[in-house]
Amino acid sequence: MADVYKAKDHKLNRLVAIKMLKEEYRADGAFVSKFRVEAQAAAGLTHANIVNVYDVGEENGVNFIVMELVEGITLKEYIAKKEKLPVREATSIALQVAAGLETAHANGIIHRDVKPQNIIISVDGKAKIADFGIARAATSNTINSSVMGSVHYCAPEQTRGGYSDAKSDIYSMGIVMYEMVTGRVPYDGSSTVEVALKHLQEEMIPPRRLNPEVPFSTEQIILKCTQKSPDRRYANMSELIRDLKQSLVDPDGNFVTIPTVSRDAQTKMLSKDEVSRIKQGAVMPSYSERQRGSALEELEREEHGAREEMQRRERERKRKQAAENDSGERIVLVVSIVAALIIGAIAIFLIGHVTGLFGEKRTPDAPKETSAPAMVEVPDIRGKTESEAKEMLRGLGLGFKYTGETASDSYGAGQVAVQSVEAGTAVAPNTTVSYQISTGPSTTLTIPDLTGRSLSDAQAALDSMELTYQVDTTRYSDTVQQGYVLTTNPGPGSSVRAGDVVTIYVSQGPDSTVVQVPDMRGKYVDDANAVLSNLGLYVYIVTEYSDTVAKGLVIDQDVEPASTVRTGTAVTVIVSAGSADDAGQSGSGGSWMCAAQLLAPADWDGEPVRIILEQNGEETTIFEGTTTFPYFLNVQGQPGIAEGTVTIYTLDPSSLDIISTTIYSGIEFDQVQ
Repeated sequence: MADVYKAKDHKLNRLVAIKMLKEEYRADGAFVSKFRVEAQAAAGLTHANIVNVYDVGEENGVNFIVMELVEGITLKEYIAKKEKLPVREATSIALQVAAGLETAHANGIIHRDVKPQNIIISVDGKAKIADFGIARAATSNTINSSVMGSVHYCAPEQTRGGYSDAKSDIYSMGIVMYEMVTGRVPYDGSSTVEVALKHLQEEMIPPRRLNPEVPFSTEQIILKCTQKSPDRRYANMSELIRDLKQSLVDPDGNFVTIPTVSRDAQTKMLSKDEVSRIKQGAVMPSYSERQRGSALEELEREEHGAREEMQRRERERKRKQAAENDSGERIVLVVSIVAALIIGAIAIFLIGHVTGLFGEKRTPDAPKETSAPAMVEVPDIRGKTESEAKEMLRGLGLGFKYTGETASDSYGAGQVAVQSVEAGTAVAPNTTVSYQISTGPSTTLTIPDLTGRSLSDAQAALDSMELTYQVDTTRYSDTVQQGYVLTTNPGPGSSVRAGDVVTIYVSQGPDSTVVQVPDMRGKYVDDANAVLSNLGLYVYIVTEYSDTVAKGLVIDQDVEPASTVRTGTAVTVIVSAGSADDAGQSGSGGSWMCAAQLLAPADWDGEPVRIILEQNGEETTIFEGTTTFPYFLNVQGQPGIAEGTVTIYTLDPSSLDIISTTIYSGIEFDQVQ
């Protein structure tokens, strides 16, 4: 329904996503009104697992929403990429999405379009649910093919057009969990109407039949979420979150309670009269007449086609039966005569063959002579391009297999340098010949230190080494003047070969951008970190106990509110850890959090990194990808474990192999709840 753009908010110096309604929706006043009302309601939601809405507006007839930009992929794409998710990972994602929906429900917002396409997995592994409000407006006003894609996740009461509430989101959440652990949706069909009827009539295949690795408790949670009667589902998201957490520590436990029903409440097939009422509008009453007509026309076309097909088959059956009655006796007679002739011919042939009547006499046990298959001589494919080598082998009936690359002084880059079977060797047909492709001469070159040199000097130096290069002018520096080289990638001293690409980072001089520091006192630490980071400021977190400020809220900051500072300035915020008395009484339970800053590894030059947390012998990947330093580490650790070790692996941008390792030991975790 919308076009989405990546944009920059120049006032707050941050990247955002802007959704603009497509032209075909702008003329519908009712839709635009609901779009504004619902989007403004969603703008009041603030949660780490919700894509935040910053602003809603209209300009020159174009309605738009300014939203948080989340770098990543949808859960639908993530499932397709991995086929199905490990149960613990799926549970973690479900917990995050449920937490976001819990906040929405507490604020009176029902999503009504929970599906993997509306859940984004960010580059740091966090799940965020999107499209609050828009889905609600769309569900009550449109029923075209693009929107009906959601029918795979709609609760039965939504399909019927009845009242939907938080339990409808719980049903959709169960369908999403089912797809995460099995790799497929429970109900599918050739049309949206067929899928909708399956939600109403059919029972789903239990997840453990499709994936035996699904624990008993996880299956029970999914089954309870997807009960057709809302009264049999979880009462709210809080109950679902409780059981999801319990399933992590007791996967085989029998703690999920699904209310029983009487025989009269079992699933029943719809009668013809009920289907007729569906056509007359009893189902999906919230659709507009035009849109409901489209859905009903599809039902009628399907039923009309089915009736014609049954009538055609009945006519064909009667015609065949009549023909069989007329010619049955003649067919039996002809078949009998033909069978007798065949049997007689076979008998004569066998007698003549044994007695030698038709030539040399042959004993029944004499073995038949067999000829060995003709051997094939393997061609010399070295020096050929990969396509030429494949064609040569294919023409001789031989198989082929690519096994990698290798440096070669004898064959040019892109040519076959090694083959597994020597040329001229005789082999059986269909034998597979493996080969490796040359990457060119093995002679290596060393990247010189070009820091502080002019761009033209750096380009000339790389040209003389037969290296190609690209120029990056996005970096600022207080020490290297504008137009001169900051560094290169690969860095100075790295080994490369002729033809490799080198990135030259050119300084833009000092960053003169200034920002005004907002007042973060009384805000949640996550919100403070997000706001300050989006302004281009480095955030340092310090926790201390407080009897007057609630846990997780900012007590104070070291830079006065409304102060003007340059981007890159460090701001320390002091966050409440709650009352010291409460902490002393809670033992080792609750949440144990760390708030640390990780400095850039030595020789780090913008390469991707992998950040691993190790506690009590268990490792957890905190982040993998491209980031900036200092890196704010605000993660939850194991209960009762006050320290951990963080390892930063610097990765090669092309192969993601580990280049270097930096270890931070003694990272402290504090109890905050």
